[in-house]
Amino acid sequence: MLAAPVRVSEASGRGRSISRFKQRLTPYGFLTPTGVLLVILMVTPIIMVISYSLLDGVITNKNPAFVGFENYAEVLTNPVFFDAVRNTLVFTVSSVVVHFAIGLAFALMLNSPLLGDRIKGLFRVLYILPWLFTVAIVAVLWRLLLSPNGVVNYLLGAFGVTDGQTEWLASTSTALAAVTFINIWSGYPFFMISLLAGLQGIPRELYEAARVDGAGAFKQFRHVTLPQLRPIIISMALLDFIWTTQQFALIWMTTGGGPIAATEVLSTFTYKLAFTRYDFSVASAAAVLVLLMSMVLAFFYVRHQKARD
Repeated sequence: MLAAPVRVSEASGRGRSISRFKQRLTPYGFLTPTGVLLVILMVTPIIMVISYSLLDGVITNKNPAFVGFENYAEVLTNPVFFDAVRNTLVFTVSSVVVHFAIGLAFALMLNSPLLGDRIKGLFRVLYILPWLFTVAIVAVLWRLLLSPNGVVNYLLGAFGVTDGQTEWLASTSTALAAVTFINIWSGYPFFMISLLAGLQGIPRELYEAARVDGAGAFKQFRHVTLPQLRPIIISMALLDFIWTTQQFALIWMTTGGGPIAATEVLSTFTYKLAFTRYDFSVASAAAVLVLLMSMVLAFFYVRHQKARD
């Protein structure tokens, strides 16, 4: 008499187990298309590049030979590689620091109650314009402005600052500073917008309490504004550092890494190895080294984001 209820109970238990199993699999089903795309578009190319870096004459040779880490040794003994590393650090650190300084200054101005809404709206449009241009437009625009017969030389010559014939992008002494300036001009709105959003999210009560305690404008900025913006500043700085180290299009379309490697960075160095010398094996080794550097930066960014959460 008890057999039927027991079987019904067992069947009901199996049904619940299957239902729970399906519920656990459902999120993975939604993630599967994205996972497949990641494997095809990211994991597979990375594995291919790593394998290429261990071979000699890959792509150009029908039967490339395994050479181990010889390609890495060739990259690390190439003096141009260390020039590229130095230029990348100078270009990146200068860009990130000045991006932050300009972005914070403009964000504070746009958040100031001293300006009317119409003036703020006008300045927001003007300040965000550089970020709206594509890299190609920025490169062409500044190549024209910085040419020997361009507007910049005309104005500097008119005020007696220079002789008005400076080759800003063609001189080894000014090329790196010129492309760094262009990158700063085109990238500061990223910091400005992020910091402005952070400023508008700071509770007014904190400033009121600071004023009650006798804090002036500088102390309010130091003890209220900066601590509240610190998480945003660190996140933006890490992201900007990662993106700037991989900048290629702007430098390639303005100086091409020249003159005489004066603006050679890691991205242009790797590109030239692959598509100028057609040494895809050594280029793959250089790309793997850049990937490792980027992974270190990405690790710190993810770690910071987890600490924020």
